[in-house]
Amino acid sequence: MTNRLGNSPLTPTRRAAGLLAGLALGVAVLAGCSSEGASTDCSLAGSCTVTFQRGVEASANILGVEAKLVGAQDDQVTVEVAGEQVTLITGQQAAEVAGLAVTLDSVSDQEVKIRVSQNSGS
Repeated sequence: MTNRLGNSPLTPTRRAAGLLAGLALGVAVLAGCSSEGASTDCSLAGSCTVTFQRGVEASANILGVEAKLVGAQDDQVTVEVAGEQVTLITGQQAAEVAGLAVTLDSVSDQEVKIRVSQNSGS
């Protein structure tokens, strides 16, 4: 009989340890998000949707950088991401800022919604 170490099934203790490690990592990633005048929705895949309220000083800390709403007019929005201002238009390709891809999802009278993602090529 051959004894193979590589084919041993995971014990319940090892499964639980792996699950807890994964949950801890997820909490650590998501805990890095904070906002003022904005709401954030971040995924473990390195993408965050930021919804800024209009008419207030709105900012959010996501993916290790700060994003601020500078201004909005019609379908054109100016945001500051990682200290760099960029103007976005609904439907345009993502703008690259500090190794992040930034796109404008929507603009309304009440809010501006952008998506900030880690570039896959970074």
